[in-house]
Amino acid sequence: MSTPVDDPLSRERSHLAASRSALRAMREDVEALDISDVTANWVNAEVLARQIDERIKALADLSDTPLFFGRLDYLHAPGSEQAEGARGERFYIGRRHVHDADGDPMVIDWRAPVSQPFYRASKQDPMDVALRRRFGYTRGDITAYEDEHLSDPAEAARTSKLLQQEIERPRVGPMRDIVATIQPEQDEIVRSGLSGTVCVQGGPGTGKTAVGLHRVAYLLYAHRERLARTGTLVIGPNRSFLHYIEQVLPALGELTVQQATVEDLVAHVEIKGTDEATAAVVKGDARMARVLRGALYSHVTMPTEPVVVVRGSRRWRVPAYELEDIVRELLDRDIRYGAAREALPQRIAHAVLVQMERSGEAPDDRVQDAVARNSAVKAAVKQTWPAVDPAKLVLRLLSDAEFLAAHAEGILDEDEQKAIHWAKPARSVKSAKWSAADAVLVDEATDLIQRTHSLGHVVLDEAQDLSPMQYRAVGRRCTTGSATVLGDLAQGTTPWATRSWEEALAHLGKRDAVVEELTAGFRVPTDVITYASRLLPHIAPGLTPVVSIRENPGHFEVREVSGAADVVAACRESLRHEGSTGLIAADARVPELAKALTDAGIPYLGPGEETTQDTRLTLVPASLAKGLEYDYVVLDEPSAVVDGEPDERTGLRRLYVALTRAVSGLTVTHAAPLPDQLTA
Repeated sequence: MSTPVDDPLSRERSHLAASRSALRAMREDVEALDISDVTANWVNAEVLARQIDERIKALADLSDTPLFFGRLDYLHAPGSEQAEGARGERFYIGRRHVHDADGDPMVIDWRAPVSQPFYRASKQDPMDVALRRRFGYTRGDITAYEDEHLSDPAEAARTSKLLQQEIERPRVGPMRDIVATIQPEQDEIVRSGLSGTVCVQGGPGTGKTAVGLHRVAYLLYAHRERLARTGTLVIGPNRSFLHYIEQVLPALGELTVQQATVEDLVAHVEIKGTDEATAAVVKGDARMARVLRGALYSHVTMPTEPVVVVRGSRRWRVPAYELEDIVRELLDRDIRYGAAREALPQRIAHAVLVQMERSGEAPDDRVQDAVARNSAVKAAVKQTWPAVDPAKLVLRLLSDAEFLAAHAEGILDEDEQKAIHWAKPARSVKSAKWSAADAVLVDEATDLIQRTHSLGHVVLDEAQDLSPMQYRAVGRRCTTGSATVLGDLAQGTTPWATRSWEEALAHLGKRDAVVEELTAGFRVPTDVITYASRLLPHIAPGLTPVVSIRENPGHFEVREVSGAADVVAACRESLRHEGSTGLIAADARVPELAKALTDAGIPYLGPGEETTQDTRLTLVPASLAKGLEYDYVVLDEPSAVVDGEPDERTGLRRLYVALTRAVSGLTVTHAAPLPDQLTA
């Protein structure tokens, strides 16, 4: 039986097919461009070729990804005060703009102003939308649609079943975008302006990471030229996390955003060692910036001898007191150490030129540059304001107890100085066993000497685990730009974890940032988040618990087991469901569980490795679980997760993270008693 011509689903499928054809034509037009006659030289040709290549990649049609996911029909014609749309005209909302051969839009980019009502319109505020249609897809093909008549008072508001299905859809592989499911409170953050910094406090499953990534995509759409010049960067906690999120922006057509960890940013030295928690806390304290600054500027000494410049038969003398005035003026200006050192010979040369002019000569800039390069001037600069290598400065500070004491006096107490002092001093920068915290100190010293390049926008995810000195390292990457800070104070699992966002933003250099809180849970099922929230009074008593908006309560079970074989059995049960499964365990228990899985013939992956239909189980050390998510989670021995951390509070926070990685179901297995905080 043939499908009726006026069947709505058939018409929508036809529009999808036509849109795909139009996108293909757009791509072919770019591929066919001949740039041989428009480039003046090989440099221009290379730049233009790269831009064309990026455009071709951005126009790729992902067969399993819907080209559009919604439709808006407006009420009023153009020129009305309420709407951009026209009566009878409709806009299909998708991941990227698609137009036909005449240039008329077939799909509107979700970031365009006309698309905003798709996310914001409601029965209370229809925003002049007559109809909002959502589409259901199976492997890229439209299989269903759902209509909301927002301007019809007779139709009651209801929860979108397609929206719920998309939120709960099983996931295999890397993180997906949420462009089809962005909620009004999320959309407000996504579309906030480029000039302001936004801090998003969000519990598990509130979509804060996705909001941050979509905000980058939106800013690149709204401010493309500016950000193309200044650059954008996404900073994550580790490589596994970055691998997990790396496909979100390309799926939205954005290919130019760089991704890095904090360790990548401060990689001035090779990290070979680790710190005890006490030492790491002191090194991460913002007071270390004052210690470093004092140690650096201690190299500046006041001149005691004049500078005598010989030019031809004339000798020009700059007395010591005048040199001292120049040095003090540069110190008072509070410019970078290296910039001041570069300015000093020019200032001395200028003093010589003043004398030349008084004697009747007429020197120009070339003479001043020549004087600045004079051997006597260079010798004076070397003596007064010597060059300092940042890594060598930190090396001396950590190795030389007297040098440290001289510059930490009144800043660090004796115990703190002892904690960071190397008992066995390294002989050189290369042989030193630098820790991650040491590398941040070297970065701070580097910035004191030479200004760090600032980007246009930085997204900082899992920010709650950063030390004050790490915040400073990130902050100097966006001194002239803005930032999106994402995190959850309850998930801070380092000894130096963030105590408040106000304090963190001060270290970042963004005191005026707006703090937004997301409390609606879209990912974690009701029963799971309710169970995990038992820990909140013990780990973050001031935070609002996440409230799941999921209609499906999800699978949840606490199961007492006798050994690893029972844990493997729980994994088998989870793998019977569609989607991914994560087995999360205390780091110390991972080898035993890995052997049990291997003996049972169950293939598994490590964090950051992409799941496939054949291998859907990931064995995750609890220390690497943050930011990851799986359809089903088997959590092994909660008490072991807590005991694996240096203190109970950090252990409970680590457990909170592990409990909230599940999207559809959680099975908690334990042979040892559960922590009291979960059973109370």
